[in-house]
Amino acid sequence: MSQLHALFQKSESPAAQGKEDSTVKAASRISEGLFHYRLTPDQKKIAGPAVHYGFGASMAALYGTAVEVRPIVRTGWGTSFGTAVWLGAHVITVPSLGLSEPVTHSTPRKEAVELGAHLVYGAVVEGLRSFLRASVLR
Repeated sequence: MSQLHALFQKSESPAAQGKEDSTVKAASRISEGLFHYRLTPDQKKIAGPAVHYGFGASMAALYGTAVEVRPIVRTGWGTSFGTAVWLGAHVITVPSLGLSEPVTHSTPRKEAVELGAHLVYGAVVEGLRSFLRASVLR
């Protein structure tokens, strides 16, 4: 998703505006809250993507487990899952935790890119899950 954002939002990125990305904010809160340690700017460059990809991998693992229990979760070849992650994380949870502005303070274009990136994410997760599942059954 980060690469899609880079393609469409170069001038609108949080870093370009002098703001921290929500994943960097989350990493900083975790570091300060659990370890009482303030991240340096160089550490934030690593911690932000680690939070982003860690969350994405965790959600993908939950999706893979859910599909094994209830195959209907595959509906839309992963795009329903991508939409749920977009809605649950980007639209509701991240703003509720004060890690980003509400989507109502964003532009329709930015939100369309966000939704599109999450749809791609969901389809890629399903594609990878299907590939791995087929490989295991051989």
